[in-house]
Amino acid sequence: MKAIRYVLIAIVALIVLAAAAIAIAMAVINPNDYKPQIEKVVEENTNLDLILEGDIGWSFIPLGLELNDVEATLDDERLVALKQLVAQVNLWSLISMSPQVDTFVLDGLDTHLSINKQGEGNWTRIMPEPEDGGTKKDKQDVASTPEPAAETEDEQGGEALNFNIENVQIINAQVQYSDQRDGQTVTLENFTVNASNITLGSEFPLEIGFRVETAKPQFEIDGDIAVRLAANEALNDFAVSGLEAVFKMNGEPFNGKSVTAKLGGSAKANLENETATLSDFTASLANLTLNTNLDIKGFGDKPALQGKVAISEFSLKELLENMGQPAIETSDEAVLKAIAFSTSIGGPAGKPALSDLVIKLDDTTFEGSGSYNLGNGGIVFDLQGDKLNADRYLPPKVESENASAEEAESNAPAQTSGSGPESDLLPLDTLRSLLFDIDFGLGELIVSNLTINEIKASTTASKGLVKVDEFSGKLYEGSFGANVEIDARTDTPKWTVNSDVTNVQTLPLLADLAEVTMLAGGANLKVNATTSGNRISLLTENADGQIRFNLAKGEFRKMNLTHMACQGIALVNQDKLTTDNWGDATPFDDMHGVVDINGNILDNTDLTASMAGMKLEGNGTVDMIQTLVDYELGLRIVGNIHRDNACRVTEYVEDVVIPVECRGDFAADAAGLCSFDGSRFRDTLKTIASNAAKKKAKKEVDKAKSKAEEKVRKKLEEKLGKDGGDKVKDALKGLFQ
Repeated sequence: MKAIRYVLIAIVALIVLAAAAIAIAMAVINPNDYKPQIEKVVEENTNLDLILEGDIGWSFIPLGLELNDVEATLDDERLVALKQLVAQVNLWSLISMSPQVDTFVLDGLDTHLSINKQGEGNWTRIMPEPEDGGTKKDKQDVASTPEPAAETEDEQGGEALNFNIENVQIINAQVQYSDQRDGQTVTLENFTVNASNITLGSEFPLEIGFRVETAKPQFEIDGDIAVRLAANEALNDFAVSGLEAVFKMNGEPFNGKSVTAKLGGSAKANLENETATLSDFTASLANLTLNTNLDIKGFGDKPALQGKVAISEFSLKELLENMGQPAIETSDEAVLKAIAFSTSIGGPAGKPALSDLVIKLDDTTFEGSGSYNLGNGGIVFDLQGDKLNADRYLPPKVESENASAEEAESNAPAQTSGSGPESDLLPLDTLRSLLFDIDFGLGELIVSNLTINEIKASTTASKGLVKVDEFSGKLYEGSFGANVEIDARTDTPKWTVNSDVTNVQTLPLLADLAEVTMLAGGANLKVNATTSGNRISLLTENADGQIRFNLAKGEFRKMNLTHMACQGIALVNQDKLTTDNWGDATPFDDMHGVVDINGNILDNTDLTASMAGMKLEGNGTVDMIQTLVDYELGLRIVGNIHRDNACRVTEYVEDVVIPVECRGDFAADAAGLCSFDGSRFRDTLKTIASNAAKKKAKKEVDKAKSKAEEKVRKKLEEKLGKDGGDKVKDALKGLFQ
């Protein structure tokens, strides 16, 4: 026991003597006397000029060092300057092998970093170029080589270091960065850090403040962060709680507006287990707020996610206004003011999945689910909505201020798509990288004044092959279905379109779509078409295919084909029509035909329609680029068509074709396209005259035959008597046939 006592006394004595020696040395030695030597060592080993203007002080309890007014220049330009550095360590904690920093203060740090026009940073010139023989290089290599002992200790897994820091302060630090290549400058100023009672395994407070300013674009951000941090002694488990971060931003990106962003909540991360958790985490930008609770397992390329994410209802128009962005002009001012999003996140590792997905767009709600495969980038989505009026989101129509402005605009040269450079429709490289399977449904869609119900769409994409396997819906008492294939595996994409339309009422369809009311009837279409290209002009130019159509029990509106036919008949009858009111429609029982698609030209060679007393026949073309129609039609008279006496159907008119022409811009005046074709009617008159002459000649021949037969019969009766005459009469009938 005495031996142990003596050993303890000896140890204490040694500590006291060591402490006394340090205290005496610190009291006797003045570190300021060594300033020239320190400055010289720095200048000899670097390209820096070190200037120690302030005092150098140290203290015993706590053991510390203080530097004041230090500056280092490079090529006569300030690189770094420091107003004050204070570092104090608890002496007894060093002796006990549990180091505890009492105070660390960094005040007035000023750093200047720059890149010249050649792309060289000034910090790369701090160390001098290696001397010949590689002496300094060898020293640098030796200095950069890790010590074997340290590596061995790491490999053996040494004990975690336990340290404590009583107080850390960084005050008024700033960093200035400039790049002569593009004129960009970035300044970090008013950077402050305050932390206290930093102990591994315990929670401690941290406060950070800063201001960042850039020149291109001119942008400023002031940040304040308050949080409580914790880390274990192994430095592999971290926690953040009570986060309150506020960032105030302004500058060119926000057009003079001041925008505030905020972060809040708690987070945990374990590097050993590769897990992380966000709890009640919020992120906001102006009036946009995101909330989430999320668990993450695995920090590799296949993490597993579990939690919820939601964006509270916000106004997009208000958000853009708050951020100084241009407003979105819509025909309905009430839209884009109630947008929200929420979903649950789950799924296996590497394949995060969304469930209970809800997207709200004003009075439209979408619900569904989806998943994303991190391995191959595959997306699977199923989204179903109730109703959407897309027209409410279109830009408002621009109305001219006065009639003269409208007239000047109408007389101005038309601006076509060819007046500017044409861009590609599809990003081919992106399309080839897509892998998705998307199902979409919508109960009701209003677009371009069209009302479409029960929309279903199913689309897949893989390695540049995009297929719309189904696109169907109900439209104006009828239905439609289509499938589309886009083969983008080559630089010239190939398109295939097949579509069926059944009993879609054309009158309300055309009226709502283009305010055209010239045609009514239940339309049945079958479209089979192909094309190629990646621009609108090429797609229309290379279009090829066929459209078969049929309209049952319809009518031509704002045109009266009966009137046009009667105009021709009256000319034949050499009479004048007396009817004043002909009406503005022509009913038909059936109209059908086949349209061949030849690039921009639609060629219709067999248009037919059945009408009262007439049959419409004809052919023509439609130029989709020029929006021109050129049709030559004929109204074949097959019966009585009108009660006007001048329009009576005589034996000379029956089966005659009354010509009608339809020519002009269907986009400008659809109702005024068709009219009676007087030039072609001259040929019709010749045909009528020829038919009349033939009929007249036939009548004369028949009359002569009858007279000859009667004359012969009478003579025979005189010679043979009545009984013999009857027998001869039957024989004469065969003779004069």
